[in-house]
Amino acid sequence: MSDAMRTTARDLVAPGKGILAADESTGTIGKRFDQIGVPNTEDARRRYREMLFTTPGLGEHISGVILFDETIRQSTADGVPFGKVLEAAGSIPGIKVDVGAKPLALFPNETVTEGLDGLRGRLAEYHEMGARFAKWRATIIIGDGTPTDFAILANAHAMARYAALCQESDIVPIVEPEILMDGAHDIAACEAATGRTLDSLFAQLAAHRVDLPGSLLKVNMIVPGKGSPEQRSDHEIAEATIRTLTAHVPVEIPGIVFLSGGMSDEEATSRLNEMNRIGGFPWQLSFSYGRALQHASLNAWGGEDPNVRAGQAALAHRARMNGLARSGDYDPSMESAA
Repeated sequence: MSDAMRTTARDLVAPGKGILAADESTGTIGKRFDQIGVPNTEDARRRYREMLFTTPGLGEHISGVILFDETIRQSTADGVPFGKVLEAAGSIPGIKVDVGAKPLALFPNETVTEGLDGLRGRLAEYHEMGARFAKWRATIIIGDGTPTDFAILANAHAMARYAALCQESDIVPIVEPEILMDGAHDIAACEAATGRTLDSLFAQLAAHRVDLPGSLLKVNMIVPGKGSPEQRSDHEIAEATIRTLTAHVPVEIPGIVFLSGGMSDEEATSRLNEMNRIGGFPWQLSFSYGRALQHASLNAWGGEDPNVRAGQAALAHRARMNGLARSGDYDPSMESAA
């Protein structure tokens, strides 16, 4: 495998930095726009992403940005492609390449992620457009009799095929198995499902000859379901997450980036901070947050051009807070001091 890929993987999890996930599909960004009364048009999406990507000092704490297919083809109002804007800011352009989780046939209430058809050609095009890493997300659902071994295997196999195709195109694959927070399960159920999923994933990556030092893992923290009567402290979540990763993730992978699904902005920062305060693990533990980086920025912007600076300030603040969490130096008091 190329040294450039391994270098890119390390750069994405450089100390003090993490990834901005700005790869929302048209439907997902539409739901967020609905909350602030902004029409879901291509131009509105372009203006919003331009606001994010031209944030002064973006590259100080944002090592890379995951883009959606529409977004990587868009440009600023001045005609500069977004990929070039990010490169100039010191952030590596990335791309979401899966086409979503679909029902797994004959396995009720379980999904498998699709998007392998034509992927080799799409990766070549994305590489030509400047993308140097990619993301593929699978959803694992805890419920009555789920996740089944087969659903875990089906998703692990697809992710490994995706990862091998990425590396063939000199693109760093981020593999993202997400155990969803939906449900009333306890933290032990999340830990067990995550462990099973990671074991299957890394077995498939090895079988497909994927180079782990040229890859990254994006995964959920170990948390109880949103409906569980027994919620846990940030420190307990950090301990359970480190315990699970230590037991199931090979040391060869350079970094693990967490998703923020279902967590508030400050919870996502605080829990990452707790893990890095504990320390003692072989990987960089970083972030690849979407909503937890963008939520305050989106609300501050509100679709109005005069609010661009306020939106950028909100993003810069959240990026800085998460950058501090990378070294365990975040404190909640820094929120009100901003």
